[in-house]
Amino acid sequence: MACARDILFYVNVFGWTYDPRSDVPAVPFITYEFQDAALMKFQDVMGRRDLVVEKTRDMGVSWLVLVAMEHAWHFLPRRSFLLVSRKEEYVDKPDDPRTLFWKLDFFHQCQPKWLLPVMTRQSMHLKNEDNGSVFDGESTNQDVARGARLTAILLDEFAAVENGTEVLSATADATRCRFFVSTPKGMGNAFYRKAHDGTEKITLHWRLHPEKGWGLWKDADGKWRSPWYDAECRRRAHPQEISQELDIDYLGSDYTFFDAVVLDRIVKEDVRPPVAVGDIDYDMDSLKGSRFIRREGGPLRLWIQPDGEGRFPSDRRYVVGADIATGQNVLGDGGGGWGSQSVLSVVDRLTGDKVAEYASPRIDPTTFGRLAVAMCRLFGGDMTEFGGAYLIWEANGPGRLFSNAVIESGYRNIFWRQNERSVVRQASMNPGWYATKENKLSLLGEYRKALEARLFRNHSYEAIDECRAYVFTQNGSVMHSRAAHSDDPTGSKENHGDRVIADALCWRAMKEVGVSVKKPEQKVEPGTFIWRRNQRRAARMAEEYW
Repeated sequence: MACARDILFYVNVFGWTYDPRSDVPAVPFITYEFQDAALMKFQDVMGRRDLVVEKTRDMGVSWLVLVAMEHAWHFLPRRSFLLVSRKEEYVDKPDDPRTLFWKLDFFHQCQPKWLLPVMTRQSMHLKNEDNGSVFDGESTNQDVARGARLTAILLDEFAAVENGTEVLSATADATRCRFFVSTPKGMGNAFYRKAHDGTEKITLHWRLHPEKGWGLWKDADGKWRSPWYDAECRRRAHPQEISQELDIDYLGSDYTFFDAVVLDRIVKEDVRPPVAVGDIDYDMDSLKGSRFIRREGGPLRLWIQPDGEGRFPSDRRYVVGADIATGQNVLGDGGGGWGSQSVLSVVDRLTGDKVAEYASPRIDPTTFGRLAVAMCRLFGGDMTEFGGAYLIWEANGPGRLFSNAVIESGYRNIFWRQNERSVVRQASMNPGWYATKENKLSLLGEYRKALEARLFRNHSYEAIDECRAYVFTQNGSVMHSRAAHSDDPTGSKENHGDRVIADALCWRAMKEVGVSVKKPEQKVEPGTFIWRRNQRRAARMAEEYW
C-alpha cells in the first residue's frame, strides 16, 4: 500500500538501477532532488498530456520515465504503455542493457518476490496478470501505434528519429500522453519542433545533478561551468558534441555549414539597416517604367540611395538572383498562414555589395517572374544594350512557372543552363539554374568562400541570420535545418533559407559574367604581428638596396 501510494517511497526503498562503469554495477535507486521533481511531473502528466523532456546525456531520464510507467503498470489496473526507440534492437534485445525492456527486467529482478505481480514476459511484451496492465514495444516506423489506444508512449532519443513527422502523426490519436525524451541533435528534426511549439516541457540540465554541478560557476559569457563540465569538455573531440551531449544547445549541436565566427564578423562589420524601404512600381503590361516608391513595411529594402525619381545610378552593373516560393496561403486562413518567401537579391558587380532585397510570401511564381524582369530593368545601370541587369534563378519546382514568365516577357539577359559535367561547357536553351545535390553544395560552398574573403558584402541581417541554420545532413548534402521537418503541404521543403539561395545565385552570376571584385586591402593595426613583420621586411629591403 505504501508503494502504491507514493512513487518516491517505492523507488527509493525497492528500486535498483544499473551502471556498468561503477565498481558495483547494481546500484540502489536513491533519487536526487531533481529526479524527485521529474518523477512527480511524469506522474502528473501520465495519461493526460504530452511532455517534452530535453536533457543532458547521462541524467538517468530513460530510467525515470520507465519507473514512472512501471509504477502505474504495477499498481493500477488495465494500463497500456508503448516503448518506442529508433531501432527495434534498442527496445528489446536479450542480455543488452541498452534496451528499454532490459531495464524493466533488471528493475524487477532486484525486487523482493512478495512485491512482484504475476507476470508474462515475451519479446516486446510484458503483462501484469494481476491487474491486466501491459508494456509493448515497437520501433519508430511510420505507422507506429496507429490504431492503438494507450495510456502513454515513451519515444526515447526522439531527436535521432529520421521520420519524426510521420511518427508524430501516427501516435497523435493513440494516446493523450507522449514522453518525447532526447538530447538535442540540431534543429532539423521533429524533436526540435516539439520542444519549441508550446508543448509542455521540462529541462534536465547537468547543473541540476549535485555531483556534476559541484563547484558551479558562470564564465564571462554567462555560460554555466563546473570542474566536472570542464573535464568533460576536455574529453570530447568537437564543440558540436559538447553542445549536443552537455549544453542542450540545438543550434550548436548541428554541424553548421557557415562558420559562426565569420557570420558574427559580418554582422559586426557589414550588416546595417536599409537606407530605404518600399516597393517597386512598374507598368504591368510592358514591365517598363520601373521606379522605387517608399512605403513603410514594404517588401523591397535598399542599401543604396535612389534619386528623386526612384531610380538608381546608371554607371553601375548589377546581378539579380531569385529564389521562388509557391506563394500560397498554406493554412487558408487569409492571415498568417503563408509559406516560405520569394526573394530577389540585387548585387553590385563592381563592388560586391548587396544593394537591394525583395522578399514576400504572397506572390505567385508567374507574377514574381514578371516583377523580376521589372526589377532587372530598374537596376539596368549601363547595360542598356541588354535591357537591364543579369538575372539568375533556381528553376526547380515553382521555378518552372517563373521561367515561363521571364521568357514570355522577352527578357534575355539571363542565365542559360550549362552541362557542368561536360568538358566543353556550352549554354543550353534551358533558362535558369537547376539545383542538384552536388551543384547546390558547390553553389553554397562558393558563396561561403566569397563571404569569408569579403568579395561579397551582405548588409542584410536576415540573410546572414538564415546562414546560421544551414547544416550538413546525414547523407552529406546541405539544407536549411528547419526545412527538414517542414509540414508545408505544398512539399516545398527546399524553400527555406530563401535569402541565402538568392544571394548565392548572385555570386554564381557574378562568376558567370566574368566580373571579379577586388578584395579589400587588409587594415593592419600598428603593433600587431603582421605590422612588425612588414616593418622588418621594409627595413631589410632598404638595407639590401643601400
